[in-house]
Amino acid sequence: MGLISEFKEFLYEYKVIPLAIALIMGIAATAFIKSFVDNIVMPIITPFVPGGAWRTATLEIGPIVLGWGAFLGELINFIIVAFVVFVIAKKVLKEEKVAKR
Repeated sequence: MGLISEFKEFLYEYKVIPLAIALIMGIAATAFIKSFVDNIVMPIITPFVPGGAWRTATLEIGPIVLGWGAFLGELINFIIVAFVVFVIAKKVLKEEKVAKR
């Protein structure tokens, strides 16, 4: 068996191509959801942030400055991504939960 055919067999056996496609789709979905958070969700939250600039919102505790605005944006982004992955996995896999013994 030649090196090329072994490589092709490796790609098919370990499903490398579908994994690469899933990775690319995941990156695109992340960019989409990040845009949704930055351009739709956070402008709704912005009026409630002191000063109105949520991305640069900070909390000062003495000499310590916590940048909670950027963290809040990433947290919302993570929650939305996790929920979308959960819904997709639930629909695609349709597997029953394993019963606890």
